[in-house]
Amino acid sequence: MALKGDRYEGTTDVSFFMNDASAAKGGIAVLNTGGSGVALDQSKALVKYPATAVAASGSIPIGLLLNDMVNIDQTRQHINFHKNEVQKGGKVTLLTQGWVLTNMVTGTPTAGAPAYLTSEGKVTATVSATGGVVATPPVGRFMSTLDEDGYAKVSVNLPALPNNANGN
Repeated sequence: MALKGDRYEGTTDVSFFMNDASAAKGGIAVLNTGGSGVALDQSKALVKYPATAVAASGSIPIGLLLNDMVNIDQTRQHINFHKNEVQKGGKVTLLTQGWVLTNMVTGTPTAGAPAYLTSEGKVTATVSATGGVVATPPVGRFMSTLDEDGYAKVSVNLPALPNNANGN
């Protein structure tokens, strides 16, 4: 489980597809390279989790994934809607503004610290020493430290735009 039930979903977006069958809810999804789409069901409107910290560099965070991605044979079983599952390639729900309790966290955050995107859709309180906010784009703020189970309260506010053209 990457998300606990205690959350506030202020604004969500349901206009993107995700092809990653191993994605667990609770991480930050980014635009897929070269992917875009303006129509409601445009197949190029794809999001993904960045695979590595290098892949997170320059990525555009879109929202926090609220669905578990699965790849099941739907002729034998159905999607478990009680677990909020979505079949690989389906539309996902992304939180753009609100807060959640997630364990998709690296490092040791402190309450009030900015939250930045890092590899595998995880958030961290540490900005990249070599690439700054371009390498670790801002996605919100930590509202707590890690609890005994490794969960932190994270306030999500996307899109987070840089203050100036230099990415600061």
